[in-house]
Amino acid sequence: MTDRFAAFRHSSYSRYFLSRFLTSFAVQIVSVAVAWQMYDETRNPALLGWIGLVQFLPALLLVVVTGNAADRLGRRLVMGCAVMLMMSCAAAILLLVLNGRFDPILILAVLTLLGTARAFYGPAATSLAVNLVPREDFANAVSWVTTSWQVATIFGPVMGAILYGLAPQAAYGTSVCLFVVAALLIFSIPKPNQQVSREPPTLASILGGFRYIWKSKVVLGAISLDLFAVLLGGAVALMPVYARDILHVGELGLGLLRAAPGIGAVIAIVLITSFPIRDHAGWILLVAVALFGLATAVFGASTLAWVSIIALMCVGGFDMISVYVREIILQLWTPDEVRGRVNAVNSIFVGASNELGETRAGFMAAFAGPVFTVVAGGFAAVGVAAASVFIFPGLRRIRHLNAPDPQEKTIT
Repeated sequence: MTDRFAAFRHSSYSRYFLSRFLTSFAVQIVSVAVAWQMYDETRNPALLGWIGLVQFLPALLLVVVTGNAADRLGRRLVMGCAVMLMMSCAAAILLLVLNGRFDPILILAVLTLLGTARAFYGPAATSLAVNLVPREDFANAVSWVTTSWQVATIFGPVMGAILYGLAPQAAYGTSVCLFVVAALLIFSIPKPNQQVSREPPTLASILGGFRYIWKSKVVLGAISLDLFAVLLGGAVALMPVYARDILHVGELGLGLLRAAPGIGAVIAIVLITSFPIRDHAGWILLVAVALFGLATAVFGASTLAWVSIIALMCVGGFDMISVYVREIILQLWTPDEVRGRVNAVNSIFVGASNELGETRAGFMAAFAGPVFTVVAGGFAAVGVAAASVFIFPGLRRIRHLNAPDPQEKTIT
């Protein structure tokens, strides 16, 4: 019988899990509160775009540094310090608000620092899980961490809006407290076993993440599949258009549309946890991406709210299945000493697919219309999955998630 809580039998993982959940929750609170207050006080929508940009650019510009830090300095240390830096950023915004100095330039500067902290946090946090549980429990560990992120994504913005409604200080103060607890939990974890490269840093070792991904066609295929499917099939940016002009459901309906993918993702991860993938993992990944695209196309063509909500739940569910399989492949098929650098590169792929996907959808909808944009994007994602079957044949041959190809070689 499958132990749904196998990962939690390890105390270090339990602390790690709670820390990641609290960090994700706090980030969501800060993001919602800052965006809301920025627009409240300036009425300038362009500043909302800058909020996202200044938090994404550090991950892009520091991709080489962040991955090497995770591999050479210790993932627990980097993760804990990054959370403390996030806490300092939330505290700085809180002080600016308390002193009546919510200046857009100052806030964007603080958010740039927050983006820097998140750039270091991502590769270290993602890579650390492998060091905390045995290989046989890693799939279970991934499912729970992914679930926690989805729950934080669904309920964090709601909590942020409620706290901001009480007082902006309440939102920022709560996030500070959550970050403190998250950092203490990470630093309380005993130093885990991690294969750290002791060779002097060279250009080759610094670029090890890029080199390994290019050499390992399975990892390259998994990352590329997600990048192009989300880049072409993403429809989040156009949800306000659908809520107002196509489905005519107003603000409440928009809230339901935004929540639907998260709800579908949680349902999917519960099913995966209860009925683990034991065979044909590669085909499951490819089919999930194809169904993600098909569900996106159904949403794009629908003019009925209930059909659209169900379609979006399917979008979130199939996306979660692909994320789950891809994350396990990425972590278990990557040598420990280069895992941080690989995850840093992966974080750029994921961020680029989301950010550029929304940009593509917005620009394309401006001249081709929202319906054509979403439907065409959905079918394009199906095409990406079909093409990956032939471009990355090793991907479809994966059967067991915990059994990487023994011919994969280490690059340090």
